[in-house]
Amino acid sequence: MVIFPHAKINIGLWITSKRPDGYHNIKTIFYPLKNFCDVLEFVVPSANNCYDNLTLSGIPVGPDTSENIVLKALSQMRKHVKIPYLDIHLHKAIPPGAGLGGGSSDAASFITALNKHFRLGLSNEDLSDIALATGSDCPFFITGTPAYAEGRGEILTPADHLKEKLFILVLWPGIHVSTREAYDKCTPKPREESLTTYFRLPPEEWKHLITNDFEESVFLKHPLLAEIKERLYSSGSLYSAMSGSGSAVYGIYRDKPVIPAGLEKMVVYSGLL
Repeated sequence: MVIFPHAKINIGLWITSKRPDGYHNIKTIFYPLKNFCDVLEFVVPSANNCYDNLTLSGIPVGPDTSENIVLKALSQMRKHVKIPYLDIHLHKAIPPGAGLGGGSSDAASFITALNKHFRLGLSNEDLSDIALATGSDCPFFITGTPAYAEGRGEILTPADHLKEKLFILVLWPGIHVSTREAYDKCTPKPREESLTTYFRLPPEEWKHLITNDFEESVFLKHPLLAEIKERLYSSGSLYSAMSGSGSAVYGIYRDKPVIPAGLEKMVVYSGLL
């Protein structure tokens, strides 16, 4: 079976409090990029294997496949249902550690595909519980439709699709940003405003209303990211922001964007939002 796990962006990310369990409470909009995908294939091998075999291609994600989130998802599934050993191949097009949800999407899409392929009969609620045990933002990718997220990112409320035809340009400079370090350097701030109310406004009004709390500390350490954001605004972007804890930065446009000079090699996706 072949599936195509897609990326997401965060439209706004507010860190509102530190939790007793060590995680943080957030408010964000998860918005899918349905045309920006990895490729994941799995088969039951003809030989009677006694182990799972995962191979990788595309953007490097590290040599140790045993730590890959796809295998973590499979392990979580096996706590609930019986699944034979598998041969799995993952081709990475979504850069890892970029705030685009590639690993979480791989895991959640795999969980959903296993349920369908083996006719396990698990509900979306069951799958979401298994996904959450795999990663905080994995439940979003079970359905992958726009969502307002709270808590660790697992409390999801459906959000509207953007009604206008818009384009997006996503740039990734290859910088690795540690999510743990990014959270450690942020000071949580309670927010009374409604992110969903702001989200319903035209995108050109988002600039000073919909913010990413990670940007302040991450841009200080990696000023190139701040420069990319400003270059996107200068190129006509209606709204530009870092996604998640970075290091991908995107711009949203009304017309097909012209890539700013010198940034061509950083483009990982350009197309319809």
